[in-house]
Amino acid sequence: MSTHTPERDQVEQFQSAGFVVLPGILSAQECGQLRQAVQTDLDPLVGPAEFEADVGYPGAPANRDVSGGDTPRRLLHAYARNDSLKSLAQHPLLDAWLRVLLDCARPMLSQCHHNCVMTKHPGYSSATLWHQDIRYWSFDRPELISAWFALGDEDASNGALQVIPSSHKQSIDRGRLDSALFLRPELAANRPLIESAQVVNLKAGDLLLFHCRLFHAAGQNQSQQVKLSPVFTYHAEDNLPIPGTRSERLPSIAVERME
Repeated sequence: MSTHTPERDQVEQFQSAGFVVLPGILSAQECGQLRQAVQTDLDPLVGPAEFEADVGYPGAPANRDVSGGDTPRRLLHAYARNDSLKSLAQHPLLDAWLRVLLDCARPMLSQCHHNCVMTKHPGYSSATLWHQDIRYWSFDRPELISAWFALGDEDASNGALQVIPSSHKQSIDRGRLDSALFLRPELAANRPLIESAQVVNLKAGDLLLFHCRLFHAAGQNQSQQVKLSPVFTYHAEDNLPIPGTRSERLPSIAVERME
């Protein structure tokens, strides 16, 4: 595994835009091994999992009884599934990067948020509308970072992530969001934001780091292959989950220090 350390321009890119792509973090062999480990849990399906029919996003099957209703959207509890995913969540570069980006001495892996493999299937995958992850999480400070690993190439054709650069620094009134906390595209105030969006094209082995306040979305998978993307979320040790919320349901895990 590669052990890149942060360069100033990359840190500035993250601070300004709310995301940064680190190319070639995983080798072709590592991507293949991870895809195999994930595929073992997909066929036959090993839970827990979230299904497309359960979320009701655009393009999802209406319920689990219709065609495609049993299509998994995410394999949950990735860290505890197998050694391959556990090692990925503890990738050697994460300690150095997260200590800089989170400005902390000890980054922590949240087991409550993301901690999954996104499994975007052809035919039955849904579109995810514009949202900020932090609106669904509860921590002392809205300062968390997610790590999105591409196990295959990702682009608009297979539902790659889309982001609105620098939106993590903006204050969005509640009225600009719908009841599910997605940006309302029909509002004139939201159109400049949405029109500034860009697709984050990734090659197999690339890593995307993005801020929890960054607005992002994703389209449907129009390709013929399942898109597999392990995603983990991290916070500083002193940025604690709010007691009594789902952010506190499972203990966070310290990121191993890179020697």
